Amino acid sequence: MFWIVDNGSSHGGQAAVDRLAEQFPNAIMVHTPVHASWLNQIEIFFSGVQRKVVTSNNFSDTDEVAARLSAFETHYNQAA
Repeated sequence: MFWIVDNGSSHGGQAAVDRLAEQFPNAIMVHTPVHASWLNQIEIFFSGVQRKVVTSNNFSDTDEVAARLSAFETHYNQAA
């Protein structure tokens, strides 16, 4: 399993890699490039999904979650 992280101080460096490997031997920590501003766009998108789509957590089943995510995707793509 790959665990993708940025270079934040809480998980940067070899010490973090070693801690993860010690607790989860099948996990490999992968750091994103230091200058990867395009990743911020992904974080912004998923932040919006979290705030606007799934925050309420009042879904009756996974089909309802899928429908709401699909509707958000359609709206986002039209407005972007």
